[in-house]
Amino acid sequence: MAYPKALGRHIIRKLMGSSWHLGFDIGGTKCAVILGQYEPALARPVIVERRAFKTNEWEHPSEALAAMAATAVGMVKKHGLLTSDIASAGISCGGPLDSVRGVVLSPPNLPGWDEVPVVGVLSEELSIPVKLQNDANACALAEWRWGAAQGADTAVFLTYGTGLGAGLIIGGRLHEGRIGLAGEVGHWQLASEGPVGYGKSGSFEGFCSGGGMARLASSLLTRRAASSTFGQVWSGHSGTSISPDVKALATAAREGDPLAREVFETAARKLGQGLALIIDLLNPEVIVIGSIFTRCEDLLRPGMECELSAQALPAALAACRVVPAALGEQIGDYAALAVGSL
Repeated sequence: MAYPKALGRHIIRKLMGSSWHLGFDIGGTKCAVILGQYEPALARPVIVERRAFKTNEWEHPSEALAAMAATAVGMVKKHGLLTSDIASAGISCGGPLDSVRGVVLSPPNLPGWDEVPVVGVLSEELSIPVKLQNDANACALAEWRWGAAQGADTAVFLTYGTGLGAGLIIGGRLHEGRIGLAGEVGHWQLASEGPVGYGKSGSFEGFCSGGGMARLASSLLTRRAASSTFGQVWSGHSGTSISPDVKALATAAREGDPLAREVFETAARKLGQGLALIIDLLNPEVIVIGSIFTRCEDLLRPGMECELSAQALPAALAACRVVPAALGEQIGDYAALAVGSL
């Protein structure tokens, strides 16, 4: 069907049922800009283009935001669009933050991002409205709309990446709390001693996050080397200054390394303890876990289920599924796009 040229490109797109969306994923390790287009046949957006950068490439948040805005403008132009063609723009960022004011509030995994008005900066640069949610809420929305939690009345999403936070869907709606800080389960203290996460020793985030697991591994290496009881070369290294990442830990654990397996067994037990508290409190239909759990479910599920069986209310546990994120490695991209359409 031919449309009169006078209608204009953006009106034609609306008549054809097409909509374009921008997403900004701001994390402790990386930042990404995503251009998506809603595909009616799939009932979800498809990722048209994505550009990612290491967060530490910039010394100041203002530089990072300027680079992301410029990247977004470049993407829009590349695909023959105007910023007025963008139906929504959303930011997914590690918390804590104020989604109402659009301000990032000193997240533990984003040093230097103190009282940063991310929404104001990006909306001014792009001349379009922009919305903000913490990454756990954003991922909860994405999995609830397009992933493993579709159709659930009560669902929880756990980030389990650089940090640990929960996004809560209660009564079929995102639950943010009085000031937007609901779901900060990473701050829970699960032990009097343990790796530091979210500024607290022995926290849920300390045991169940990439940084926390690396700190636990390094601590075990140091203690065992100092007591001369650790003689095995771990993962191809023999020094005590190693700061192993989770990918290296997982490889070593699957190869049978006892220290790496101990790290995962500890994390699995603490994951189960934390999930038991969530299940007893909220009685959810499903708990979806992303990032590290998605990649390392084989190493985490046995210990997690053991603790869940021992600690959660049996009836509530039986009514709840614990599953990896269905959106997989793209969940951060879909999360950012989900925020804009709130």
